Formats: sequence, structure tokens, C-alpha cells
Amino acid sequence: MSDAQDRSGGHSSEKGPRWLELVGRPVVLLAAAAVAFGAGVFVQWAFSPAAPASLKTPGAALAGAPGPGAPAQPVGYTCPMHPWIRLPDPDARCPICQMKLVPIEAEGQHAAMTSTFSETAKALMHIETATVERQFVSHTVGMVGKVDYDETRLKYITAWVPGRLDRLFVDYTGMAVRKGYHMVEIYSPELISAQEEFLQARQAVQQLKDDDSQLLRDSAKNTLQAATDKLRLLGLGPQQIAELAASGKPSERVTIYSPAGGIVIRRLAEEGQYVKTGTRIYALADLSEVWIRLDAYESDLIWLRYGQQVQFTTRAYPGQTFSGRISFISPTMDDRTRTVKVRVNASNEAGRLKPNMFVQAAVTSDIDAKGNVIAPDLAGKWISPMHPEIIKDRPGTCDVCGMPLASAESLGFAGVSREKATPPLTIPTSAVLQTGRRAVVYVELPDANQPTYELRQITLGPRAGSVYVVMDGLTEGDRVVARGAFKIDSERQLRGLPSMMRPPDTGASPAVRHAEGHEQHNPAGDR
Repeated sequence: MSDAQDRSGGHSSEKGPRWLELVGRPVVLLAAAAVAFGAGVFVQWAFSPAAPASLKTPGAALAGAPGPGAPAQPVGYTCPMHPWIRLPDPDARCPICQMKLVPIEAEGQHAAMTSTFSETAKALMHIETATVERQFVSHTVGMVGKVDYDETRLKYITAWVPGRLDRLFVDYTGMAVRKGYHMVEIYSPELISAQEEFLQARQAVQQLKDDDSQLLRDSAKNTLQAATDKLRLLGLGPQQIAELAASGKPSERVTIYSPAGGIVIRRLAEEGQYVKTGTRIYALADLSEVWIRLDAYESDLIWLRYGQQVQFTTRAYPGQTFSGRISFISPTMDDRTRTVKVRVNASNEAGRLKPNMFVQAAVTSDIDAKGNVIAPDLAGKWISPMHPEIIKDRPGTCDVCGMPLASAESLGFAGVSREKATPPLTIPTSAVLQTGRRAVVYVELPDANQPTYELRQITLGPRAGSVYVVMDGLTEGDRVVARGAFKIDSERQLRGLPSMMRPPDTGASPAVRHAEGHEQHNPAGDR
């Protein structure tokens, strides 16, 4: 009996704890779920618009009342996923992802533009700074192009009288001719008539007698002079007129001589061809001076000036460097290549530079704080606006075209030495964060207790290698973040603060700020 009871009692004691274990677990889970649900309801109510303002401040849900220094009411609402979205309505949703907006705490303007980190965070972010300093920067602009004829030195041999070309003495292009070289033999009835008039007028003068009146003498001499001038205007030279007077009879064919020297680049007529007055027969080019036509990118234009010295090389003469001066910078841009045509005048006395020969050119420039190119050799000089090779020490006129000279300073040159010029402000290129419209940097505040960096918008000048010229926004001695600026900016973007992608609020409406946020978030031409 006792054994049975012991066995029975033992069996009952074993089932009691197992039953409690099986039943107790769901009870505990249900209790925990109830507590969590109640806490969630409380938190949702605490941060809802109907809840007391004291419960919306950090720590108020635990302490029951706002402590000293509690933050002010929200100044707006933003999306956690798209922090550039800022709207005043707490019930609104993000127009991009439809998430519920969260409140934004009020911050001072200065606090909104700065970010503070601990020394440990600074080390983990690998933040490095560089000093804004004044220094001269040199930049070499590389350009490519080709040799071309100097259009101001092109000459045409034309028919001065109508007639038939009986002979072309120069019957192929590329031939070098000199001034006075015979070029064409032409038959012209008009020219024969002019010769007859000359011979008759000359004969009339020769038949004058001593007892003839002065009026008759003057009339005969004037007629001879007019006939001589007519022959000269029809293309006959003094020697040809003298030979006509000596022979006493007109020539059926007259030779046309070259009015200038050069290379025959085009033959425009054939033997036996009938021509009119003004018909072009040959085209001559004087290659003692040539043009170098170059293509410059629009970003390089700030380094180029009229009258600037240019060095260039060719494949035909490796190791030899030629030079010239910029004589023209096109006022328009090629919309297909996005380049600007630059023309250089170069001497070619030796004739080595051939038209259509490819060249590689380089222009090395230094600029001052105002953006002027430093050219000590042009200090106080005066340059011809049409012929840059004409450079004088004082005002005057061009020896070639007679135009008034212009000062080197008016053409964009500093005209002083590096010692007297003011160098520009420069910063490393890695310090600049650029969008399509703005360029910003982070400046380290020197008097802060912890590493603090201020967002600052700047105006950039040209880029020279690894540095940028700064035109506005920084002062000499400032320290900018040269490494780690993007990490600082990313942290600010997550917090919805002004950053590279989001300019500070300017008082615009929420819709305008929303549109600006989209535009800044998708900048054109990011680097």
C-alpha cells in the first residue's frame, strides 16, 4: 500500500512540474507581448500630435517632465530616407517613398553649418586638412592642329584683259615662282588695239614741228601719256612698253608676269581657254609666314591670351621646337567638338612648315589673383591688335596695317614680374565637393574644443594640376579638409543638414525646396 502510494505520489509529483512548464511558457509569452504592445501604444501616443509636448522631448517619457535644456518644438518634418525633403505638415508623407515624416529639431544657423566629432571619430574617418595659401600656379595647355596658309599672303594672278590663253608657263601646282616671273601668254584683241593707240600717239608726238602751236603740242603729249597709262593698267610692264615703242608694231600675244613671289597652290585655267577680265588663272601663297590652326577646349580659354607665345612641334622634325604668337581666338565655339579655334602666326623662312602638316602645341601660363596672365616680357609694351608680332615700347600705330596699338594690360596680361604680382589663393582639388551649380569645402574651426568643421560655399577659378584657384569664399590661412570631406558631407546628408547636395534654407516654400532638393540630388556634371 505504501509502495503503491509512494509510486502514485511519485507519479503525481513528476506530472505537476511538467504541466506547469507546458502551460507556463505561453502565459509568459502572452504577458511579454501584452507589455510590448502597451509600450508601443504609449510611444505612439507620446509622439503623436495629440500627446503633451513634454512627452515628445528626450527623456520625458521616463522622467515624466522635461528636464533643463530640453530642445524646442520641431521646426519641420523630414523623411528618414530622403533628408532633403522638408515639409511643415506632420501628417504628410514623403513624396518619393511615402514614408511617414519625422520631426526636425530647431538648430541655430551656425550649428546647422558645422559638424563636431570626437578625436576618435576623426581618426577613424581619416580626416586630413590643408592650409589655404597664396602661390603662383603654372599650367600648360596642350593643343593640336595643323599648318595652313597665311590668308593675308595669298595672291591671285588674273586676266587683266579678255582674251585666249595661248600658253601657261607654269603648268603644275607646287612650283615656286618669284616676283616678275613670266606666267601666261595671252592673245587679246583689246590689248592689240591699245598697243595701236599707243603707237599712233607716239608717232603723233614724233611728227610735231617747231612751228606747231603749244596747244597742239600739249594735246599730242597728253594723248601719248593716256595711251601709256592704258597699257600699264592692262598689265604691261615698263620694259614691255619700251620694247613696243622700239619695235614700232603691236604684239599679237602679250606675256603676263607674276606680281609677287610664292608657291603655286592652284592652277585655275587651262591653255586655250577664253577668259574674261578678272578671271583667276593661278593662286600663289607666300609661305615665309604660315598660320597654325589649333583647337582649344573651353576649360583652357582662361589660360590663353592674344599675343601669347606658343611652342609647337611636328612629327617631321622631332626634337625641334618652333614658336609663334596667338593672333586670333575665335569668338564662337564649335558645337560638335566643343572647342574654340586658336590661330598662331609663325615664321617659316626655311620653308620647313608645310600646309596641312600636323602639329602639337603647348602654352604655359601663370595667372595672378585677378586672373591675368603674367608676362614680364610684355610689361609696359604696346601690341598691334591685328599683327601680334608688332610689339613696341610706346603707343603708336602698327607698321603693317596702321591701326593704333593696344596696351598689353588691356589684352589680359599682368605685365609684371612674379615678384610684383599678387599670387592667387589655392587649395587641393581633393578638398572641393562640386555639384552642377555649387562648390563647397569644409573648413576646420581653429578655436573649437573638439574637431569642428564648417560647411562653406566657395567660388572656384581654374584648375592647375592638383590645385584649384579660389576666387571667393576663403581667406589665406584657413584650413580645409583635404581628405575625408565626403564622409563629413555624407553624415550631414543623413541628418538632413545643409550639405553638398542641399543648400541652406533660403526661406523658399516647401515645394520650391523640394524641387531644389531633387535638382541638387541629381546634379549635372558631378566630378
